[in-house]
Amino acid sequence: MNERKSAERATILVVDDTPENLALISSLLKDTYKVKVANNGAKALDIAASDSPPNLILLDIMMPGLDGYEVCRRL
Repeated sequence: MNERKSAERATILVVDDTPENLALISSLLKDTYKVKVANNGAKALDIAASDSPPNLILLDIMMPGLDGYEVCRRL
């Protein structure tokens, strides 16, 4: 499955305010999935509402500004 083209892979949006977490999770998933990242809730909502929304969102709950609960509620 790793040989499938990027356009055919499912997209995962990783949302976390800690850069190290974004880097780690992205590196673990990038060979199998198309990975998008957001470092805050507002950016996550923008990506989710885009013309190419993710298939799955991995969402941190404890973030400044819009926390994960509020992002989830708005989704």
